[in-house]
Amino acid sequence: MPIKVRSLLRKFLIWKYKHISERQFVYILSILVGFLAGIGTVVLKNLTYYIGHLFNLYIFKNYQSTLYFVLPIIGLLLVYIIKQTWLKKHIGHGISTTLHAISKLNGIIPRYNIYAGLITAPLTAGFGGSVGLQGPAVSIGSALGSNTARLFHMNTKTRMLLIGCASAGAMASMFKAPIAAIIFAIEIFSLDIAFTSLVPLLLASVSAVVTSYFFLGTDVLLRFELIDKFEINDILFYVLLGLVTGHMSVYFSKVFFSITNFFKSFESRAKRLLIGGIAIGTMLFLIPPLYGEGYGIMNNLLKGDHLAAIGNTPFNLDLDNIWIVIGLLFGITLFKAIAMTTTFGAGGVGGVFIPTLVMGSALGNAFAKVINNIGFGFDVSESNFTLIGMTGLMAGVLHAPLTAIFLIAEITGGYELFVPLILVSAISFAITKYYVSHSVYTLKLAKRGELITHNKDQNVLMMLEIDKVIETNFVILKPEMTLGDILKNAVAKSSRNHFPVVSKKHEFLGVIRLDDIRHMMFNTELYDKVTAEGLMHADAGIINYDEDSMNDIMMKFKTSGAWNLPVIKNGKYYGYISKSKLLTAYRRQLINVTH
Repeated sequence: MPIKVRSLLRKFLIWKYKHISERQFVYILSILVGFLAGIGTVVLKNLTYYIGHLFNLYIFKNYQSTLYFVLPIIGLLLVYIIKQTWLKKHIGHGISTTLHAISKLNGIIPRYNIYAGLITAPLTAGFGGSVGLQGPAVSIGSALGSNTARLFHMNTKTRMLLIGCASAGAMASMFKAPIAAIIFAIEIFSLDIAFTSLVPLLLASVSAVVTSYFFLGTDVLLRFELIDKFEINDILFYVLLGLVTGHMSVYFSKVFFSITNFFKSFESRAKRLLIGGIAIGTMLFLIPPLYGEGYGIMNNLLKGDHLAAIGNTPFNLDLDNIWIVIGLLFGITLFKAIAMTTTFGAGGVGGVFIPTLVMGSALGNAFAKVINNIGFGFDVSESNFTLIGMTGLMAGVLHAPLTAIFLIAEITGGYELFVPLILVSAISFAITKYYVSHSVYTLKLAKRGELITHNKDQNVLMMLEIDKVIETNFVILKPEMTLGDILKNAVAKSSRNHFPVVSKKHEFLGVIRLDDIRHMMFNTELYDKVTAEGLMHADAGIINYDEDSMNDIMMKFKTSGAWNLPVIKNGKYYGYISKSKLLTAYRRQLINVTH
């Protein structure tokens, strides 16, 4: 930061301390963060739109089918080059990265996350990668919120809150749905919903929506006016739809994890690009509706124009046959998850949120068409089932039923479908939760014990850094050392009362405590006869640096009753953690998070 800017910032902070209360300043920053998140989302959407529009205007007219195969590969190649030559840093999938920053990095998000997503996500989606922009929008907004808090020297709790504000702002700007955006931030990021947190979230969401309206006008991504009201006679069909969307959510999650693990088996990024690029190009060539984000599919299905939603296919299919249309819609539902995850595996940058909505819209519409055409005289609203299908997939895949309910309710401009929204969301979420305990955003974090929840005690433990509580200034003993050596080179030179015994390969063998040798310290006859190997014994427990979470460590202290436990890293002795130091660090972190 330039010296003049730093000087001005220092003067402003001094003025702020004198004239503005901390709460008022948080309100001001929440408006600023909402505005910045709104700007970031607007730029992200426009860049993606103009890239896609450029292809539609000049290229697709003559080479449409061929370019469905070629363009996504070119986009992925450009992203690969940018990552390898310029960024040289990992770019996560937005929401997962933000959750990790909250749980393990005290909300500190690197500045490069602001521009990395702005460049790579439009190239991925604009060139036809089958991903969404909501994840990158949240990543950009979160980075803006984190770095705004750091710029003005805000504490950890406020930094976390501003990340939530920015995430809500990105969501609000993307869909023009401020209430759903607030619920999204609370539900996904497990934010404290006290009044002091709710007001900044409201201010950020409104600020982002106003910004979006200012730059984009009244245009919205999903255009729909509710015409058909909820019919109580359709309640059984909505229950069946909840069951279908629940199982499809399980399918989505299983496909996501399986394909992700498949690509992880290739260490070379170039090999991932080659395999993934060819696979995604082939899928888009055979199923063109998978191209890009998929807003066209959703909007056309909501308007009742399934022919426009399906578009041109390379096969001469009779689209006047409704069962062929139903089959194609089910095909879109199944392959959207595969195409999206393959895009990620090949190195593309994007989000899961929009593909989930696309799958839900195709599934809900196909489900309604089946009901209307099975020959029993049923007549359900295809547009309503399209919307409710989106809700079911979102509730299941993202494990966010409240966000799903309120987002669709706001999109429709009313709450006439509130009953089926709640019903389908609850059923879908319950089924998915039974088979898949965590969402695609949170599974990895949960496995590592790094998932933030509404349990404040567990969250504080999670935010502790193990390296800050490990002590390494212990005198190490070798198993062949005699009692005399131990007294001369360890006991006499250390203020500690226990000494780890390690092998030549630095493997932890056991421990000798001062109490173990106190009764023989002055018996000189034993100095050359007794060795460390004969005196050492197993410790009360062992902490595995690579596997144990802070919650696991606390439980080991509780079950063992020990005050000190050794830490093993990569199979080698690394140091000790004391219960007193761990509790002291916990208290300090609790103060940082709650004040």
